[in-house]
Amino acid sequence: MTTGLSGAVIRERYRMGECPVWEEETGQLVYVDITARTVCQWNPLSGEVQTMDPVAVWLCAREGIYVVAFGTCLGLLDWETGQVEWAAWLDHDKPHNMFNNGKVDPTGSFEAGTIPEVSAPGVWELWQGSLYILYADRSVIRQLDHLVYSVQAYDYNMQTGGLANPWLVCQLEPEQGMTDGLCMDTTGTLWVACIDGGRVVRMDPDTGMRLCTLEMPVFRVTSCYFQGRGADYPGLCVTSAVDSLSPEQLLLELQAGHVFKNLTTELYPQPYFIF
Repeated sequence: MTTGLSGAVIRERYRMGECPVWEEETGQLVYVDITARTVCQWNPLSGEVQTMDPVAVWLCAREGIYVVAFGTCLGLLDWETGQVEWAAWLDHDKPHNMFNNGKVDPTGSFEAGTIPEVSAPGVWELWQGSLYILYADRSVIRQLDHLVYSVQAYDYNMQTGGLANPWLVCQLEPEQGMTDGLCMDTTGTLWVACIDGGRVVRMDPDTGMRLCTLEMPVFRVTSCYFQGRGADYPGLCVTSAVDSLSPEQLLLELQAGHVFKNLTTELYPQPYFIF
């Protein structure tokens, strides 16, 4: 099933919008512009967007404190003071890498992945990015290193953070775009943004079956997250990007870089975990 009805709710032209998460406590959507290195808070009731920089990837640690990244460094940002306590510097041998996305796992550890700079629009060098796990004691382990047009799942060791027994959840052809940010709803299904594919795909993670496709009005769709309970009305918020678009594409995609909301998805997000 294919559906649309996605309208822009934040009409800023973000270079690389990413990592949206709905904060239940504040009733705000928080996300980042990786290239501009800013973290943004959007209040849907007032329409106001507040920004803080310099960061690249964020996730809530506790109220007012966020796990953030800058290039290949990880730290904790205090929103009130704007101060960052840096915890780790990674990918030392790859100065052009940067963190792209991150989540907190059920144990409270922060997992984030790095990517290289693009070598051409929509093209990355293989075997350059890695997945890291940051623990509460500030120790870090490195997990895997690859770039594929797919979503993969692993058995996860809650004690050690180890990954094992990978299996394929979804495989895309290159012309369908590359799997990017994703989220899970309360029914247990995945919503996967397809960068350079102009869509978000909903799938069953157990069977790999595609349940529906949300066609977006822009090409570079980067990530997605549901507004939670207490929102003005439910829906899937979707970030996008203008980086790597040609001047001709920018003229055709006047909404590129905006944040969208799809109103056909009256679902809620899985609760996020706290670092």
